[in-house]
Amino acid sequence: MTFFNSSVPPLRRKQLNLDVQDLEGILYVQFPLGKQRIYSKFYTRLDQTCLLWSVLLIPMFGTAQFFPVSWTLQAGLWSALSLIGTIAMVSWTYYWVKIERLTWVLFGWVILMLLGLLITDLAIFLGWGKALGNLCPLWLGMSAIGYLLTGLAVRSRALLVAGLFHLLGILILPYTGGWLFLFTGFVMVFSLLVLAELQWDMRRPIDYAGLTPEQQDFNRKQQKLRQVSI
Repeated sequence: MTFFNSSVPPLRRKQLNLDVQDLEGILYVQFPLGKQRIYSKFYTRLDQTCLLWSVLLIPMFGTAQFFPVSWTLQAGLWSALSLIGTIAMVSWTYYWVKIERLTWVLFGWVILMLLGLLITDLAIFLGWGKALGNLCPLWLGMSAIGYLLTGLAVRSRALLVAGLFHLLGILILPYTGGWLFLFTGFVMVFSLLVLAELQWDMRRPIDYAGLTPEQQDFNRKQQKLRQVSI
């Protein structure tokens, strides 16, 4: 048996036959035009978390790039938004990671986010010049570690590529001139939006001990339907 699930591509259109843990808190978005639906999409809790972080990151890096707002004010605002995002991430994804036996991955992300936030705030408030000059590679590096660990945990080629994409971003940063924050924001937001809009690969189904027999039977039926649709 190969490490990755080679029966599916790294990225593809979203699968319709979802498991119980994916249906928890799912959000359906539709825009009708008369009797036709011009846009129809669904977002799982994982997708919603990616979308939330992308929305939070845009003003963070956009303000740092384009507006002369004091660093101390930005530190306070973005710290508050980051804590909101972290709390939402834990709340929205805890059920999924619990069923998938990946709780350690979620809290690994929490540690990375809080560590990055701590270093950023200390650099701003204590005037750490070297750290201030490396905020962009810091956040790209933290995100890369998170994606790589998650990719290995769920055996996802897509998430591993996302991690490598962030590492590549660090190498490109010195050549972006004065657009460091814009470029960093682009790399992070682009990755989040791709993962939210598409279905990424992961390991084959496991024995979901946290589900009832009825829920496990439902998942098995959904898995068979997905295999037919591949």
